Amino acid sequence: MTVYFDYNATAPIRKTALAAVNAAYEAGGNPSSVHQAGRAAKAMVDLGRKQIASAVKCGIDDVVFTSGGTESNNLAIANAKHALACSSVLIGAGEHPSNLAPADAMAVPVARLKLQTNGLIDMDALQSSLLDCKSPLVVVMLANNETGVLQPMRQIADMVHEAGGFLHVDAAQAFGKIPVNFGAMGADTMTLAAHKLGGPMGIGALIVRCGLPFVGQIVGGSQETGRRAGTSNVAGIAGFGAAAVEAEEQLDRFAGLSQKRDHLEALLRDFASDLVVFGKQAQRLPNTLCCAALGFSSQTQLMALDLAGFAISSGSACSSGKVKASHVLAAMGVSPDLSGCAIRISLGWRTTSEEIEQFAQAWGEAYRRAVTGNNS
Repeated sequence: MTVYFDYNATAPIRKTALAAVNAAYEAGGNPSSVHQAGRAAKAMVDLGRKQIASAVKCGIDDVVFTSGGTESNNLAIANAKHALACSSVLIGAGEHPSNLAPADAMAVPVARLKLQTNGLIDMDALQSSLLDCKSPLVVVMLANNETGVLQPMRQIADMVHEAGGFLHVDAAQAFGKIPVNFGAMGADTMTLAAHKLGGPMGIGALIVRCGLPFVGQIVGGSQETGRRAGTSNVAGIAGFGAAAVEAEEQLDRFAGLSQKRDHLEALLRDFASDLVVFGKQAQRLPNTLCCAALGFSSQTQLMALDLAGFAISSGSACSSGKVKASHVLAAMGVSPDLSGCAIRISLGWRTTSEEIEQFAQAWGEAYRRAVTGNNS
């Protein structure tokens, strides 16, 4: 049986979410229909919307359901062009590709915001860039998916709005792991994804500030008040809402994962005294450990630990089964040699202390074989 340490990629579905999904499938019905089955389906969608709005402290009508985080990011960036008339984009150099790609496709000037060595946005560089832009869209992740580093979003929002710009926050990795308050954050739009917190795959949401001009990109229906046409994913929405409720109830428990994460770091350092932990000098998600030991390649670690029964990720982005250089670590000034040895270990609510000990032992044995040549 595989021990799962890859919650940042996707979290196991929660029992409450699975029950909500199954109940929606069993009930059937199209929420756009006026008959009893349709009204029952609409009630499930309305409940899911209410649950998401409550979890992130926004208005019920601010929630636009999408197919997931990628669509939400694309939709927010497209809206900045078509409805907000943003004439430039400032985007964190370590953003997710679902933000970087649509930003580059906007046909407006795009500037990458530098990261400091601790993974935080260089605020002086942001301030300088804002002075040179007119009506910019600023795109920043609340929590980085590789390092877990948390950005000072309220401070960023105040700077952006003072300069006459708009802020899109990708909170897909943060939601369900730390408190996320849309209103207090000051964002104009914000991305959520269900599968990151134990909901079903294929459902997400874009939170849109009340009164913000908005032009839908998928048209042909009145769903989501015209902001995103298409038959509602009733089962996905029901599961998303249920997962959000449970995750919010367990935020204190999730915060306690930082103790397991730090203990794991100490255990790994017993084997590799030169272990480097990325983002350690900044606030991070409590479950995320992105680290590297020089000479112990990411690919070797992934293979060895997979054979030992542990699921982790490389600290770099994977495509078609090939490990590529991490643009996040590169933006933090990490050398290619060290970046090529990075792994991401992300814990979750099912993680036990015993699993931490077992993982550290398996990692240490693999490290000795690969780096010291010691098979004993």
